[in-house]
Amino acid sequence: MVFNRSLLAKAAMGPAAGAVLMAFMAAGAIPAYQMYSVALAAVYTIVVLSVGLLAGWSGIWSVGHPAFFAIGAYFAAYGSSHDWPLEAVILGAVATGAALGAFLGYAGARFSVLYIALLTLAFTTVTLEVVNRWSSVTGGDQGVPVVQLRSVLGLGTFLGGGTEPQYLAVGAAAVILALAVPAGASGLRMRLVAAKSHPMAARTVGIAPEAQSSLSFAVSAACTSFAGVLLGLITGFVSPDPFSLAFGISLIAACVLGGVGTVLGAVVGGVYLTWSPSLSSTVGLAQPVVQGIVLIGILLFLPGGVVPFLAAPARKLLQRMGRRRGVRQPHTPEPSTDLSPLQRPAKAEGDGAALLHLEHVSVSYGGLKALEEASLSVRQDEVLAVIGPNGAGKTTLLNALSGLTGNGRVSGTAEFAGRPLLKARATARRRLGIGRTFQHAELFSELTVAENVLCTRRWITAQDRAMVARLLHSVGLADVADRRPAELPFGLQKRLDLARAIAEQPRLLILDEPFGGLDAGERDLLAQHIRRLNADGTSVVVIDHVLDDLFSVAHRVLAFDFGRTIGDGTPDTVLQDPKVRSSYLGTVGNRAGLPERVGERSMIRLRGIGHSYGGVVALRDVDLDVRQGTVLGVAGANGAGKSTLAGILHGSLRPARGDREPGGAVRTSLAPEGRALFKTLTLRENLEVAAYAAGITGADLRERMEETTEWLPVRLRDRLSASTAGLSGGEQQMLAIARALIVRPDVLIVDEPALGLAPVLVDEVYDRLVRLAHDGLTVVLLEQLLSRAMSVCHEVAVLHEGVVAAHGRPGDPAFAAVAESAYFSGAPTAPEAAVPTTRTSQVN
Repeated sequence: MVFNRSLLAKAAMGPAAGAVLMAFMAAGAIPAYQMYSVALAAVYTIVVLSVGLLAGWSGIWSVGHPAFFAIGAYFAAYGSSHDWPLEAVILGAVATGAALGAFLGYAGARFSVLYIALLTLAFTTVTLEVVNRWSSVTGGDQGVPVVQLRSVLGLGTFLGGGTEPQYLAVGAAAVILALAVPAGASGLRMRLVAAKSHPMAARTVGIAPEAQSSLSFAVSAACTSFAGVLLGLITGFVSPDPFSLAFGISLIAACVLGGVGTVLGAVVGGVYLTWSPSLSSTVGLAQPVVQGIVLIGILLFLPGGVVPFLAAPARKLLQRMGRRRGVRQPHTPEPSTDLSPLQRPAKAEGDGAALLHLEHVSVSYGGLKALEEASLSVRQDEVLAVIGPNGAGKTTLLNALSGLTGNGRVSGTAEFAGRPLLKARATARRRLGIGRTFQHAELFSELTVAENVLCTRRWITAQDRAMVARLLHSVGLADVADRRPAELPFGLQKRLDLARAIAEQPRLLILDEPFGGLDAGERDLLAQHIRRLNADGTSVVVIDHVLDDLFSVAHRVLAFDFGRTIGDGTPDTVLQDPKVRSSYLGTVGNRAGLPERVGERSMIRLRGIGHSYGGVVALRDVDLDVRQGTVLGVAGANGAGKSTLAGILHGSLRPARGDREPGGAVRTSLAPEGRALFKTLTLRENLEVAAYAAGITGADLRERMEETTEWLPVRLRDRLSASTAGLSGGEQQMLAIARALIVRPDVLIVDEPALGLAPVLVDEVYDRLVRLAHDGLTVVLLEQLLSRAMSVCHEVAVLHEGVVAAHGRPGDPAFAAVAESAYFSGAPTAPEAAVPTTRTSQVN
């Protein structure tokens, strides 16, 4: 294959360069006094490569590699004094470094980059202290010589400080560089990068981040310890000075200089470390000063490093040459029409029996129960749809099935194919036959499209590559196999997420909102893929808010609300259940009446508003007029685009298309979804922060604080000095609204004020919002429950998949049916009433 020839050619460059270099050394073309520097550069290249690949592939920045360097060097010294053979010294140093590195990698995988750096810093500090105090072995501050090491494999005797170790160092560096090239195309590198870039998604494809970190650190430490043996041989003397913490910082600087994670960059870094003392003496500055200047310059002007900077124009030149020669460039593929089933094992007997069975499964986080007493069964070859409003517990259910509940406490029983499921690790569930996609297509951004699928294999063979090629073709991604996920539109990212989930032919496929963010054609294609997989023997559990497409693929529908099962039926009957309809649409209660008269002034007018995130269309051609004194409700299911619309109305989000026209000097204020309070501050401090941000100080601040706290209920007024973290959900929501009110807005925008609140608290929050309307404040209320919006608003706009599907007055008897139909399907039952003009939708 061309790919194999290219890879072999790249791998051969290291040994070829090493052979040429050693030939020059033997011929005397390199002066004797420079041969030591060449050998030292080879040793440093190995160390820089070890540190750089560890950081680039695993995301671990280590300050502990000077300790591994020292371990190898002192092994050489100890072996020399005890007449150990060269091979035994190398084996001992490599094994010790690998064992310690594996421990540090496993321990550090649970922490952030900062804590890993501190852990490795502590390891180096302890190692240097041992070196200084264990003087009977290390010689302490005085050091210890490396006399000679004899090879039992017939390589001869290597004298410490002689020329033989110099040749050995150059040859060893050449071999390690050669091995690093195919490693970069191997499954090992793909799995390391996957674990680094998205640990949670990596677990769902059978990759354990802790194991990958431990493995990568072990290999890196082993190579550095081997380099330490070479250092001891070429210097002929070992002391603590070369292994200081300053050297650890220099190693990181060298990695950044050459290019983190690049093989050629390691050579550049090794050369820099070797000749930086000469550079310092030439310019007359201390070496740390020169290194600091070089590092600052690289970070400012070449943040990717020297090698990537030089490689970029070379790639562009090759691309231009390819276009001139008529080489076909990658393009966005059309949906594949090849929907033939993938090759699968024959179906087991007894199709229709329960493949998955859950009984009384609960998931709690502290005092919050995200899932409560859930019981369900999924039969062989069944597509089960799970529906429910935002916060109902659907995603928690999928996470419990996938083993991704984090610190949540899981109780109950679950069996998959007759095996206990809840105690199995997430990585083990992949091997059991469970595949998983994510709502936002959580892909491995540093891997190509093909590598995102290939990384599911531990050892990659030619058959695996052929299988992935067929799979990518079946989902319409064959033409973009070598591109990164970020280069693809959102629809293709969703297809890649699906391809990765089905790469190992799971028996159960879990789909988290697969239709969200897709256009009609992409949703139809995805539905075909789901039907194909199901017909081919895969059971499917899928959640989504796009009910039309969801119901078109489902055999059975399960409804959730507040973490409990509230309905079970077929797609044709489940929405007829009053409990299910109530969970989506809500129930209308008696509330304080709205003011009858509203102004005619337009406060904010939106015309042709469109917005998208990457390839995800959030809003499309939205026209909306917010008039003075009006309580305008925007109702829609989760993912309809309400929060995006809230940001555009507020002015904090600039739309990609269309115009936002304020009606003069209009001050807007937003109480966002989720409240976004500062939990470590007190109630008073949360209010003051908002005031300071608006430039309110002094006497004006005291007046605003008094006015705003008067709006709060008494139980909050009396606790202004208490921590916000101690408030209930309803109390936090009222504080969030008060924080928005302290700037005295002309328009108050409240996003999902009832989310996660008990009914009695919902009533209190909405009653207070209605009182604000009586005071003349214009309110825009973004609400998931349609009936709740209908009960407290002058006007209601129904948002469906980013489009205003209906707009009217709750007092209009015909509008209720229109709004309900638009909420679920985007297609109102009475088209002429769906989107009235601004004139007909006004309230007089």
